[in-house]
Amino acid sequence: MTETYTLKIRRYDPESGSAAYWEEFGVDLPPERSVLDGILQARDRQDGSIAIRCSCQAAICGSCGVRINGKSRLACNTKIGLAAEAAPNGAIVVEPMGNMPVLKDLIVDMDAVHWKKVQRVVPWLLPEGDPPEREYIVDPESMIDVTQAMACIHCGVCVSACLSMEVDPDFIGPAALAKAYRFVGDPRDAHAEDRLLDLAEDPHGIYDCTHCFACVEVCPKDVAPMNQIMRLRRRATGDYGIKDANNGYGHEKAFTDLIHKYGWLSEAQLLPKSYGDGSLIRAQLKPAAVRELAAKFPTIVRGLASGKVSPKTALIHHKLRDQDEIRRIYDEVESKDDRLELNLYIIGEDGSEEGEAAGSGGGAEEGAMAEGGQES
Repeated sequence: MTETYTLKIRRYDPESGSAAYWEEFGVDLPPERSVLDGILQARDRQDGSIAIRCSCQAAICGSCGVRINGKSRLACNTKIGLAAEAAPNGAIVVEPMGNMPVLKDLIVDMDAVHWKKVQRVVPWLLPEGDPPEREYIVDPESMIDVTQAMACIHCGVCVSACLSMEVDPDFIGPAALAKAYRFVGDPRDAHAEDRLLDLAEDPHGIYDCTHCFACVEVCPKDVAPMNQIMRLRRRATGDYGIKDANNGYGHEKAFTDLIHKYGWLSEAQLLPKSYGDGSLIRAQLKPAAVRELAAKFPTIVRGLASGKVSPKTALIHHKLRDQDEIRRIYDEVESKDDRLELNLYIIGEDGSEEGEAAGSGGGAEEGAMAEGGQES
């Protein structure tokens, strides 16, 4: 049954010299049709100058990324009826993706941001030695580890939603880092450690992600880019012990050591121990760490003055009542030789035995985390 919907589209034409503005269009479509169908109808019947990228119209090519009612998504993969239900004042708001320059209307410059960052991570295999006479032979089981990252269609929706990129435009970004894991986890690539060292030492690399889950929520293909970033971190710290200048290794070591000792986090000890790779003494011996801690001193004073932190809680951190049980669980996980990571993209969220596969890895420094964000 056909219904009438209102699309509120953000218009912008740099050649006109005018500022961006909003324009509303009425479209008639069944509710199960897509927002893209509505935009194309408005362009066909009302204004042929509306600019939007699209191709397959089946959530495969990734061309039609936009923001709908403030959320980054594919226009072809969003039903217009559902979008109308969530629309403010009944008008479906459609605007270009974020974190990328707008070329015209709903079209953004993917080359300037998304593809530039993908190139940054060297998106091709770097095998060892001379190539074989024919193809590289890889067991199917060994490729399951990177199947989720390989599902990316490079629509840029995660880049648009990334909160870290809003604060730091130089952040490599979720899509590019997911692509990086596609090669770090590939058994044919001989430079996994070099790739990880590069991304760990970059101040805009793997430790610039703030775990906001925005990219996980919007990805149309369940790539879960943030999960791939966490896996890069686990490989860097757990498998190769890379002690980076960004204190990513130290922060993880301090965090897990505090949980092992107290059962819960000591904020007062976390920062200095992070700079000392888990040790308060080593932090005092590192000039860079001393400078960083001195710069944080005004924040500490404000916390004490406001009552958020007291000298007693800062200096004395008590253990949880069941700390011995927490330590037992921690030690049991750490004692495992391999880090088990269930690829939920393959086996399904119920963790059924059908198609079950495990990725490779070292110690479980952050716990045996599943790719889908669940623990195993």
